[in-house]
Parts: sequence; structure tokens; C-alpha cells
Amino acid sequence: MFTGIIRAMGVLRQCSESQLRIQAADTPFLQEVAVGDSIAVDGVCLTVETFDATGFTVSVSPETLRRTTLAAKAAAGAKVNLEPALRVGDQLGGHFVTGHVDGVGSVLAIAPTGSSWEFTFSAPEAVATYIIPKGSIAINGISLTVARCNEKGDEFSIAVIPHTYAETTLQFLRVGEGVNLEADLLGKYTRKFLLPPDSSTAVEIDLAFLQTHGYA
Repeated sequence: MFTGIIRAMGVLRQCSESQLRIQAADTPFLQEVAVGDSIAVDGVCLTVETFDATGFTVSVSPETLRRTTLAAKAAAGAKVNLEPALRVGDQLGGHFVTGHVDGVGSVLAIAPTGSSWEFTFSAPEAVATYIIPKGSIAINGISLTVARCNEKGDEFSIAVIPHTYAETTLQFLRVGEGVNLEADLLGKYTRKFLLPPDSSTAVEIDLAFLQTHGYA
């Protein structure tokens, strides 16, 4: 489990068809890392297999490469966001992020707004369902708040403050680039509970529903 608060940036390299190396020299949390630890790499939860003072290596399955931007990032030697797993007692500064990417979106627009920036993204249907104004979303592992979205949720904007822009890979994004998206975990469970097992139609919450389920 993660929080979406990025602790460092690294450079992603391809070692082999199924193994990646993340170069992250002078990254403080690497001093405490151990084999088997989970680290979110651009929002993808991966397991440390080897490490040293300059970085760490992970294995990736074809499924992970197919559903995320990691293959393209590794081929380009691009920078990625890094966050170690949440520990009991750690401060939860963002929102609960699992590191399981729901889909890949795309950057539609980037516009400076005073000292901040506004980014607009597209989202596939698997993610759009859960996007609401002022809701949480993880973009390349970063916990961000939806400023606005269209009715379907497949186009949305976020506002980025200078600190977040400077400390994450948002500063390197370009229009048309793909991004890893993870919808809010609470939204996923809420939708699951409100949908009958064999239906795509949400249950209507009225007085009768609340009385039946002990809420009124």
C-alpha cells in the first residue's frame, strides 16, 4: 500500500525482457530498502530483487508491461516517480494507492496558471467510471485531486502546485504522452457494493433500501 506522495525520482532502464533497473543514486530511502520490499515505480507496485547504493532491480511480467507505460519508459531511459511502501505509523499525506494500474491515459493539454500548472488528461473507461470532481486519482503514482471532469469522466483536469511539479516527473510530461492511472480504491469498492452481481445498473438508494439494510 502507498500514499501517492513521491519520495524520489529515478531513471528506468531495461536489463532484459523481464527485468528492469531503476537508477536512483543518493536516494535516502534506499538506505533502508531490503530484498522483497515493494516500491511504486511510476505508480506500479514492484518487488526489489537486488539493490545497491545506486539503485535496484525488479522483474516485470508481460501483463505489467502491457497494462502500463513501463516498457516505453524503460526503452527511452525516462525518469520515473518512486515511493516505498507505507509502513504502520507513517503519515498518510495523499490517499490510499495500491500500485495496481487500472489503465493508461494520455496528456491532452498543459497550461501554466500563475505560479501553478493545469494538466488535462484522457482516461479509459475502466478509470473514467470513478473520476469525480474533487475526487482522488493517482497519475504515475502521484496522489492528485480532480479539479474538474466531463460527465463521463474520460476527460479531466488537475491543478499542480510548484512543489509537486518540481518534485515529480510531471515537469517532464508532454502532450500526447501516456500516463499510468489508478482510480480511488474507495470508489471501486463503493461501486462494487452498489451493483448487483449480474447487473451493470447501480442500485437506487431510497428510503426502502435504507430501511432494508438497517440504515433507517
